[in-house]
Amino acid sequence: MQLFSDVNGALYQRLNGYKPFLYNITVDACKFFKNQKSNPIAGFFYDSFKEFSNLNHSCPYSHDLVLEKLTASSVNHRVTNILPFPEGEYMVHLNWIAYGSTRAVFKIYFALT
Repeated sequence: MQLFSDVNGALYQRLNGYKPFLYNITVDACKFFKNQKSNPIAGFFYDSFKEFSNLNHSCPYSHDLVLEKLTASSVNHRVTNILPFPEGEYMVHLNWIAYGSTRAVFKIYFALT
């Protein structure tokens, strides 16, 4: 059984409330995991946490998805050295969609100083 098919990810920056910043994409996750070079934007964000996750194979996923021991220095390196972001407060908003309905929503908040 497939747990999800699409993931919509958006990046927001806090400027008098959270405002869209750079990206808002929807990716067919199963297709992406078969060919991770198919979407460079999704690849950039996935590369940020893939070594800390069991989200490392193509569909189907029929087990818990785990993200653990993601270090601040790892994320900091990606958003300062690889693709420099301006200082500020950010939110990553992820909608995990299966069978046409949103099944999970993740909001990840961080500050870049």
